[in-house]
Amino acid sequence: MKKTAAQLLVDLLQSHGVDLVFGYPGGAILPFYDALHQSGVRHILVRHEQGAIHMAEAYARVTGRPGVVVVTSGPGATNIVTGLADAKMDSIPVFAICGQVALSSIGSDAFQEADMTGISHPVTKYAALLRSADEVAIRFAEAWHLCISGRPGPVVLDFPKDVQNEMTAIVHAEPDLPERFMRKQGIAGDVQALAIAFNRAQRPLLLVGGGAINSQASSEVQAVALKTGSAVSTTLMGLGTFPANHPLYLGMPGMHGTACANKAIMECDFLLSLGMRFDDRIAGQARNFAPQAVRAHVDIDSSEFNKRVIVDHYIQGDLKEVLQELIPWLDHKELPDWAAMIEQGKRESPLEYAESEEVIKPQGVLKRLYHKTGGQSIVATDVGQHQMWAAQYYHFDRPNRWL
Repeated sequence: MKKTAAQLLVDLLQSHGVDLVFGYPGGAILPFYDALHQSGVRHILVRHEQGAIHMAEAYARVTGRPGVVVVTSGPGATNIVTGLADAKMDSIPVFAICGQVALSSIGSDAFQEADMTGISHPVTKYAALLRSADEVAIRFAEAWHLCISGRPGPVVLDFPKDVQNEMTAIVHAEPDLPERFMRKQGIAGDVQALAIAFNRAQRPLLLVGGGAINSQASSEVQAVALKTGSAVSTTLMGLGTFPANHPLYLGMPGMHGTACANKAIMECDFLLSLGMRFDDRIAGQARNFAPQAVRAHVDIDSSEFNKRVIVDHYIQGDLKEVLQELIPWLDHKELPDWAAMIEQGKRESPLEYAESEEVIKPQGVLKRLYHKTGGQSIVATDVGQHQMWAAQYYHFDRPNRWL
């Protein structure tokens, strides 16, 4: 049975569990919107396309499923580029569908024409121009697979208006990607050697990033810390992976982190970095980072290894699977001297601010919000000082609550 390319794309989204999209309509994407209107998929209408893609990012962060954004051609599409770059940097699965001028008009500087495929290539995992209705099924399959597999990230389908109205009988296809993208990623590296080095440690520290949330590895991270007596510090992206009120928790590292977390990094003898990328806000002086430690790194993306901080051990693979393999090799031990150092560091250098009866202190507002909500709210921030106050004073005890 034939159907329009627009209808097919809506059907494919629904077959993959999509029941909510974020978008802003325009002329070049109207055939897709007509099909969407008939589908029962809920549509969140925004006031600006950048809002749509940031909403899609938030949806993906909270649910773990791809956030879908729909925009029109030209300025509608280019308005989501910042969100695509953000999702690429933070490994957020976002699926973008962009209207495009008719195929016959591409390259003629037609009204609201922009080369969205070319523009988005540097900030996506995959971008494709749909040149015929018969391409829709296979390009969708490739884009969806890459969006959610390996290190998640954003993808773009550029959808010319005339192609949206074309009919096709090809309603299903398997991805036609290089074999390395299709096989399930295993674990590469010597887990046993990593465990031996870990078991020698007397002052171990886990540095946990957003990869732990993407791989749903919070319980494994906690199991490693409790079994080995490791202190835990989470990056801005990793907040909520480890309970903020636990005695082993140090807060964030780096320039906006806590003194005790940074002191522990300088004094630890074993540093295990999990799903994080050593950005310059954490490891400003990369050569002097954790100078006393045997350094190890686990990440799904091998390009992160030794990019800024040189490590002694690295394991590539899904973080949850790597930790599940690692845990049986780890010795159960208590480290009272290390625990005492952690407690002393938190006691001597707490996050603090000057209380006032004259003005409202933002730190106090965040502390009050935490207590009023019991730490159960989803917290969304912009970027800047208020974001740092929220990260520092609203304590996250669960993953997928911090946007």
